[in-house]
Amino acid sequence: MSIERTSAGDPARTLALLWPDAAAGRRRGPERGLKLDAVVVAANRLADREGLEAVTMRRLAKELHVAAMTLYTYVPGKAELLDLMLDAAYAEMPRRDTTGAPWRDRLLAVAEENRILFDAHPWAATISTLRPPLGPGLMAKYEHELSALAGIGLDDVDCDDALTHLLSFVQASARASADARAARQESAMNDEQWWAANASLLAQILDPLAYPLATRIGTAAGVEYGSAHDPDHAYQFGLQLVLDGLAALVDGKAVKG
Repeated sequence: MSIERTSAGDPARTLALLWPDAAAGRRRGPERGLKLDAVVVAANRLADREGLEAVTMRRLAKELHVAAMTLYTYVPGKAELLDLMLDAAYAEMPRRDTTGAPWRDRLLAVAEENRILFDAHPWAATISTLRPPLGPGLMAKYEHELSALAGIGLDDVDCDDALTHLLSFVQASARASADARAARQESAMNDEQWWAANASLLAQILDPLAYPLATRIGTAAGVEYGSAHDPDHAYQFGLQLVLDGLAALVDGKAVKG
């Protein structure tokens, strides 16, 4: 399966586009009809409407009413464009000032800010960022989020690990929510309607004698949430567990200290 990844293009050219003021020795070309920011905004809007797979250089050129080859005078290709798209989304994220708040409240705010990001740009949750493009949007995001962990007794590596763990959870939850929305749209039924429509088929294979725990617990969850899985509930439940785990880490460091 093909996975979209950041930093899959030419790192030097990407960084020059992300940090134009720091790109030494660049020659000014002739004035162009578009601005790079407008290209990125159009790409993000297209991805928001139709998904990342819709963002091709040809399709984006059509959206901007220019020839496809014109776009290559702004950005080398889709790999570099993807880095610019994600960094622009990061730059626009809400960032609450939680100075003085308890660390748990600060991390709750970070989680919510990222959830808002993925709600606005579902495609962003599908991208692998193991090699992140170090653009201004990402750096501002990282600095802001690390500040939520400042002064709680963790060392630098622990802070990075804790933030990565939290953000990985939020991203996985966002993917589950997007999958649930897609399933509803494709089937034209919500989960409760789908289970009801297929109840007779499931009854033929669901043997409570062979699978007593799966039958009892699965039925209880289904009655509670109207589905085998409720992404919103799973997010709220899991987020508290993530924070409880980090609390144990913080408390353990305090005892050792």
